[in-house]
Order: sequence, then C-alpha cells, then structure tokens
Amino acid sequence: MMDCFKCKRIGLFLGGVLFGTAGVKILGSDDAKKFYINCLAAGLRAKDCVMTTATNIQENAEDILAEAKEINAQRYQEDVFEDESGEETPEQTAEGLKEAGTAPADTVTA
Repeated sequence: MMDCFKCKRIGLFLGGVLFGTAGVKILGSDDAKKFYINCLAAGLRAKDCVMTTATNIQENAEDILAEAKEINAQRYQEDVFEDESGEETPEQTAEGLKEAGTAPADTVTA
C-alpha cells in the first residue's frame, strides 16, 4: 500500500518537472516573444488613447469652471447695479468683499 502512494508522488513530481520544462521552452520561444511584444504594443496604444481622453476631459472641465465663474461674476455685478440708490459702495463691490474677507453666496472662489 505504501509503495503505491510513493510511486504516485514520484510520478506527480516527474510530471510537474516535465510540464515545467516544456512550459519554459514554450514561453521562451520566438512565437511567444512576438505575442508578448504585440500585447505590450497594444497596451501602450491603449494607454495613449486613455491619456488623450483624460486630457480632453480635464480641459473641458477647466473651460466649464471658467465659464461658471464668469456667469457668477456677471450675476453679482447685475445684483450690485440693481441697488435702489444706483451707487456702489466699497462694501458692495467684489473687491470690497474680498478685502473684508466675505464673498457673495453665488460666487465661486478658488
């Protein structure tokens, strides 16, 4: 009985060695190297595509932020000029608010 298990273990070990040796030969072949090179080239192309897309998204986000700030600045200016007295006081202007350390609720500050 013990002899059978011993033979089975030796057989599995030798099979693993043969499989490993064959695997190393296959993975080191010229065809396999061409496959690796093509996979790496495809990965680099994909990286370039993703980076281009990410750059475009970032530029669009910056444009949107700039336009939103402009809209808020215009709305604030319209609110200031709608004052009943028609005169601006330094506290009402954007510069006066910045100096005082407060900003209107609808303006975006960076």
